[in-house]
This record gives sequence, structure tokens and C-alpha cells, in this order.
Amino acid sequence: MRGMRAPFGARLGGVWSLLAHSLSGRLLLLTVLYVLASEVLIFVPAIGLYDRELLDDHILSAELAILPFTEPGGQDLSRNLREELLRHANADAVLLERPDQRELFLAGSTPAHIDRTIDLTSDSLASDMLNGLDCLLNGGGRTLHVIAPTRIKGAKTIGIVLNEASIRDALLVYARRVVAAALFISGVTAALVFASLYFFLVRPMRRVTQAMVVFRENPEDASRILPASHRAGEIGLAEKELAAMQRELYGFLRQRARLAALGSAAARIQHDLRNILASAQLASDRLAASDDPVVKRLTPSLVVSIDRAIALATNMLKFGRSEEPPPQRTAVALRDLVEETAQAALEAVPSTGIRFDDRVDAGLAVAADREQLFRVMLNLIRNAVEALSIHGAGGVIAVSAARAGEAVEIDIADDGPGIPEAILDKLFQPFVSAARVGGTGLGLAIARYLARGHGGELTLVSTGARGTVFRVVIPDRS
Repeated sequence: MRGMRAPFGARLGGVWSLLAHSLSGRLLLLTVLYVLASEVLIFVPAIGLYDRELLDDHILSAELAILPFTEPGGQDLSRNLREELLRHANADAVLLERPDQRELFLAGSTPAHIDRTIDLTSDSLASDMLNGLDCLLNGGGRTLHVIAPTRIKGAKTIGIVLNEASIRDALLVYARRVVAAALFISGVTAALVFASLYFFLVRPMRRVTQAMVVFRENPEDASRILPASHRAGEIGLAEKELAAMQRELYGFLRQRARLAALGSAAARIQHDLRNILASAQLASDRLAASDDPVVKRLTPSLVVSIDRAIALATNMLKFGRSEEPPPQRTAVALRDLVEETAQAALEAVPSTGIRFDDRVDAGLAVAADREQLFRVMLNLIRNAVEALSIHGAGGVIAVSAARAGEAVEIDIADDGPGIPEAILDKLFQPFVSAARVGGTGLGLAIARYLARGHGGELTLVSTGARGTVFRVVIPDRS
């Protein structure tokens, strides 16, 4: 027996796990629960109304039983006939109240005591429900005194004394029928609702989730992309968006694989090229010592070209290997950092007529990694210096900062000629240079990468004939 119980228990646990943890199972359980709750809300009023109907039937039977004795000559009818009629009405006693007197009709001896009095002179659904539940839960052998309006001429009310057993038995039979009907209705309703939800919601969602799981296992397999359906509504939109996202991700992964292979090849080429250029640099140094006037005239440009080629190769290798550590954020005095950065940028780029204006408040601090923020500011200020140097007429580089909510906004502005419109769309991409010929084009890409590492952003605010403004946003630590 134990060997049979264990598999049955395991199967029962599996069924419950499916119902409790799957979307379709939860929908089925919730549907049954809600239908049963609605049936309970119907059951209580139904019991109350049926109990009132039973009491009204007993009142009507009592009225019919005593009606012959209320007519002229009724007092001449035999006592045995009166008791027989009352017993058929299932009443132990009937009390007829007139304006000037009360008449008592007994089926036998006077009842010893009354357990409960029910007043039906007021028509209230709440009282009917309470009476019905009380009879169903607490009734049985109690003696009831029921008072109700009467249609007998000349009487105000009629009261009957009866045993509650027959009423409770009828209520139990009715309650069982109502419960059986409720279970049947809830089962059919739950099945219909579940089938509707399953076919119109669960099955399409299962198709979407299965497509996600299958695609995640091998996103580089194009056959795993979800075929877009022609379904309308939210599910159809979700399928179309998922299919579009999978196609874009597949294309991105293919492109990344090609770029990775290309980058690996470029890194090897750059490494060898840097060694070749180093040898060429040594040769150019020897040529610089020659007394030949033609050699002396051509050697400087050759040295500059070789230096640029070596710098480009070195920067490309660094950019390909770079993995910045998470920023170690501390409170940085922004004004001191800006002055230090400007001094380094102006010294690194030979320039004349360029003036630096530090407009940062002395007390302003920013929560940032000092070294990384220094590199961000150095790249931006150095780009501004190079832009003004190409312009040739000097200019002003101004740095200002202000707190905006829970972040610090730093603006780097120059009054140079602006950025060419042709490169605005790809300004922050690697190897795109807006300042000078021979630049690596990595400064803005690295600066934005470092700013985003702080949870912030680097954006181009404006550019044109009157100058260019970049903005660095560094949010506070959460």
C-alpha cells in the first residue's frame, strides 16, 4: 500500500505544483474561487428567501385551517375538526389578534415554551437572510412563534406556534440543491473561462516565452527567431516586437562577431606596424643629423608623420584593451580639478592667444572618481584648445558648473568655429575626430564612456559659428 501511496502523493503534488505555479493553473484556481464566491453571495439570500417562503406557506395553511371557525356558526364546529385542521397545517397553536380581542386555536395542549419569535410584519431581506441562516445552523427541535400580517377579515395579525424541524429539513434539501447547482455552474463557468483564457492568452504567451527560451540558447541561430504572426491586439504586438528585437539582436551579434575578428586582425597589424614605425623613427632621427639641405627640409614633416602614425597605433591598441574599473567616488573639489585639467591641456597643445575662464564656484563639490573625471575634463578642454588653435585667432574656453537636483552639470564652452555638421551624428563614435587632422578620434568616446560609468552623461548642448558647448552630468551617489 505504501508503494502505491507514494506515487499517488507524488502525482498529486505534481498536479498542485502545476496549478499553483503555472499561469494557466492559477487562472483556473482563481476562476473557480471567484465563481464560488459569487455563488456564496447568491446562496445566502436564496436561503433567506426560501425560509421566508416556507414560513409564509405555514401562515397560509394556518389561515385556511381556522377560516371556518371565524365565520358565523363556526363555533358550532367540533373540537376534533379544529385540531385535525391545525395538524394538517403543521401548527400547534394559532393566535388571531383582532382590534378588541384575541382568539387562540389549539391543536392539542398549550406549548410549554417558545424558543424563538419571528416577526414577518416587516419585509426585510436582511432579516430574512438572518432567519434562514439561523434555522439552517441552529435549528432543529425548537418551537417557533411566527407573527405575520393576515388576510382574515377583521384581524390585524396572525401568529402560529410550530415545530421548526420540518422547516429545517426543507431548508437542508434546498441548500444541498443550491450547493450542487453552484458547484456545477462554477465548474462549467471555470472551464469556459479557463478555455477562453488559455486559447486567447496563455497559449500565445507560452509561445512567446518559449521563443525567448529557445532564442536565448543560441541567439546566433537565425532559425530560432520567432516568426511574426498576424494576430491583432496586445499579444500580436508583443510577438511582432519580440521578433523585431530578436532580428536586431541577431544582426548585432553577427556584426559584433565580424568586428571582433576585424579588431583582432587590426590589433595584430597595428602591433607589427608600431614596430615598423619604431624602426622608421630611428632612421628618421639619423636623417635629421644629415647636412643635406633637401633632407633637412623633408625630415621634420617625415618625423611628424611617423609620430602621428605611432600615436594612432598605440591609442588603437589601448582602446581595444581598455576595461575601465568601476569609479571610486569621493567628494571632489570641482574648481581645483578644472584648473588642474586646464593647465595640463594648455601645456600639451602649443597655442597662442587662448584664454581659460574658470567659472566654477569654489565651494562646489561633485561625487566622482577624481582620476576618471580628470580624464573626461582633459579630453573636452584639450579638444576645445585644438579647435581654437586650428581657428588661429585665439579665443576663450569657459567652464561653468551648477547643481541641478541630485546631479552636477558641468558645461565646457569655447568660442571656436563649431563642429562640422557632417560628423554631428557620429560625433561620439570612436575614431571620429572633429578638431584636427591626425587626431585619433577617441577622446569624446572615452569621455562619454567614463561619464556613463558614473551613471551620468556627456552631451553636445550646442555648436555653431559662435562656439560649442558640451555638458557633463554627474549624479550624486544613491
